[in-house]
Amino acid sequence: MAALDQKSPNVLLQSLCCRITGKSEAEVAHQFQYAVRVVGSNYAPTIERDEFLVSEKIKKELLKQRREGDAALFSELHRKLQTQGVLKHRWSVLYLLLSLCEDPRKPSRVGSYGALFAQALPRDAHSTPFYCTRPGSLPLSYPERSGPGGVQISTSMGTSGISSLGVYSLNGPTPTPQPLLAGHPPQTAGQQLGSRLAWALPNSSALAPTSRAPLAPSPLSTRAPRPRHDGDLTGELGVGEAALVRDILYVFQGIDGKFIKMSNADNCYKIDSKVVLCKSLRDTSSRLAELGWLHNKIRKYTDSRSLDRAFGLVGQSFCASLHQELKEYYRLLAVLHSQLQVEDDQGVNLGVESSLTLRRLLVWTYDPKVRLKTLAALVDFCQGRKGGELASAVHAYGKTGDPQMRALVQHILSLVSHPILNFLYRWIYDGELEDTYHEFFVASDPTVKTDRLWHDKYSLRKSMIPTFITMDQARKVLLIGKSINFLHQVCHDRTSPGKITPASKSTDSPKDAAELLSDLEGAFQGKIDAAYFETSKYLLNVLNQNYLLLEHLQAMRRYLLLGQGDFIRHLMDLLKPELARPATTLYQHNLTGILETAVRATNAQYDNAEILKRLDVRLLEVSPGDTGWDVFSLDYHVEGPIATVFTRECMSHYLRVFNFLWRAKRMEYILTDIWKGQMCNAKLLKSMPELSGVLHQCHILANEMVHFIHQMQYYITFEVLECCWDELWNKVEKAQDLDHIIAAHEGFLDSVISRCLLDTNSRSLLNQLRAIFDQIIEFQSAQDSLYRSALEELTLRLQYEERKKQRDSEGEWGVTAEQEAEENRRIQEFQETIPKMRSQLRILTHFYQGIVQQFLVLIMTSPDESLRFLSFRLDFNEHYRARDPRLRASLGATRGRRPSNI
Repeated sequence: MAALDQKSPNVLLQSLCCRITGKSEAEVAHQFQYAVRVVGSNYAPTIERDEFLVSEKIKKELLKQRREGDAALFSELHRKLQTQGVLKHRWSVLYLLLSLCEDPRKPSRVGSYGALFAQALPRDAHSTPFYCTRPGSLPLSYPERSGPGGVQISTSMGTSGISSLGVYSLNGPTPTPQPLLAGHPPQTAGQQLGSRLAWALPNSSALAPTSRAPLAPSPLSTRAPRPRHDGDLTGELGVGEAALVRDILYVFQGIDGKFIKMSNADNCYKIDSKVVLCKSLRDTSSRLAELGWLHNKIRKYTDSRSLDRAFGLVGQSFCASLHQELKEYYRLLAVLHSQLQVEDDQGVNLGVESSLTLRRLLVWTYDPKVRLKTLAALVDFCQGRKGGELASAVHAYGKTGDPQMRALVQHILSLVSHPILNFLYRWIYDGELEDTYHEFFVASDPTVKTDRLWHDKYSLRKSMIPTFITMDQARKVLLIGKSINFLHQVCHDRTSPGKITPASKSTDSPKDAAELLSDLEGAFQGKIDAAYFETSKYLLNVLNQNYLLLEHLQAMRRYLLLGQGDFIRHLMDLLKPELARPATTLYQHNLTGILETAVRATNAQYDNAEILKRLDVRLLEVSPGDTGWDVFSLDYHVEGPIATVFTRECMSHYLRVFNFLWRAKRMEYILTDIWKGQMCNAKLLKSMPELSGVLHQCHILANEMVHFIHQMQYYITFEVLECCWDELWNKVEKAQDLDHIIAAHEGFLDSVISRCLLDTNSRSLLNQLRAIFDQIIEFQSAQDSLYRSALEELTLRLQYEERKKQRDSEGEWGVTAEQEAEENRRIQEFQETIPKMRSQLRILTHFYQGIVQQFLVLIMTSPDESLRFLSFRLDFNEHYRARDPRLRASLGATRGRRPSNI
């Protein structure tokens, strides 16, 4: 019977318990019962294929050996390995490295188990079978927890997530199946049982490697460590560190613990005032509880924004990036919970080296705390922002010297900028703008009509331009999409965008966005430049070839700016009889016929028919007393795509310039007629010596006016129009896009308007010039009246002499006394009108010279250097300078600095 009893497994197990503890069979009843349950359970050591846990074990081993630098290097290499995707079985490689890093001479963990059976059994040893605890669950001492709102919170948590948060150093017990340890042969069933019991002894390696376990209690029992219990006290009324650890793990998740709860008044986690704790534990707990506060802040932001559809795609991407970081944080918490469960299940003492303590939590959560602080600060900074403005806020936080924080912000930025880059590529390659929530920096106004598409429909939202995109890049992006839409909607070009600009690879994933953002001055700039140049070049070719943009521009110069000299002169000759009539008696169809006649009679007939059909006559608004000269104007009809360059504002500028040039041309035309009249009548009036003084005065005044008008015409034609036109043409030839042509054309018109004295700053000069023009017209009227009276008198005198000769030839008296007296009386009356004519001319000359003097004073103070030089030509003989002291001061000061200006 004794032999049979010795072979019974129960007897052998009971003997093993007695041998390990050194106690009698009655004293080891509880240990024997626990051992029977362990042996009879279905639990077997398994290897969990978790890459994260294996990497943590490797870093733990490196940290144990005080090789912090190697641990950091391993973390970086492991992170790069995860991003490469070269290895398919990374877990196997890491586990091999973990096995190789263990010392083959390391003693077996099977040693003296006296410490295990000398201490109290686990709390659930008498109530819960060992196998009833799932390895994946997180059972704490609290069966359930209530959240801030009273909702029951489960204590189990998954460990899913992606490894974008970096690696957390975790120095906890890592049980390794004994058969996998290098250098140890396979064990028997009894040895495996001992190994399973030894997993609860982190310091079992300190025992003798070869000697058997002593029957007496272990020396550790002389200073028995305190088992982990919630009721463990630091003092007579205090709370144990184990309970604080358990509370802190809940606080990490934003859940109130037994002793640490959220204070809404102070907006922080506080330890219950009734709990008695030493200052070090209280301070450490408060520092750890900050993680919970940071977690709540981030979680509150994501929860409130995730369901807000108006937050837009960029905002949702930002929330998704925060969720990714929180998942990694939850993964750390899951590992900590698993660590705590293993310690609870296996009865690990609080005082042993690898147990979970507040200080170890403080060390392990240092990096996550820094990351959460960065995320919380980012959340605060991004409050109230969306779209490109949100991306700018994230990008601003990447400008830091900390490489880890910079990598974190860059990862978030790659997720946040992904929708923006998708918007951008859709816009520059297809011309489509699908921005429902107004997040993109290109805005569209659907109310704008097609004729104003280029100018008003699309614009930049400057607040939505991300800071990693320059203003020049944003302008090019706007132009690319605007050009595509302009081609389709205004030019009616049916060429597909893919043929205009071959689409390159878009950002299909945040990883592609990250790669693109890392090379903003290279690949990103290259894509934008390529699309910009190809699209703009195609658009300009369509406008020049299909719509004759440059030909229309030259037509403006020839007709509206009086560049076609023969046409303008012949048109004036033909229009002179019509325009001399009152403005109310003019008919546009009559003037249009005259215009067509002038075109057929000059070189204008060789212009393109598309241009000539746009040339027309326009009558301005009639004021009382106006003649045809005051209301006549040429017009040029623009429509279709070219109306984008020649807008209504531009055409109104052309109209103003044409009226000014037409009036100046008319003055030249009038002075030519005056000169012709003087030359034709000079010989005829030699027989009337009493008119010599008046005629001399007319010649002097006419020469003054001719000199003034010729100098003004030279200034307007060559120094203003020709110089501005040459500058415009050079810019148009170098233009890279339609905006450059529009800007050059508008600059040309602004310069012409300003230098032709038509802007608001030159109003006083223009008024003086118009007064001079009025004096020329008045002088023409005065001279015409003088010549008309003189010619009438000359005709009467010639008739008188002719009758006298005729009577003499007939043998009669030439004249009677009465006829002679009447002739003398008429001559006397005519001679009496000469002083009036002379006085009228003197007054006219005085007014004219006074106006010219005032004009010279004004142009001498003009900031335009060309106008100041014009004053020297107008007063070349210093005639006006001698008459006006103001001119002497102005001209002297100007001439004193003239060499420096040259």
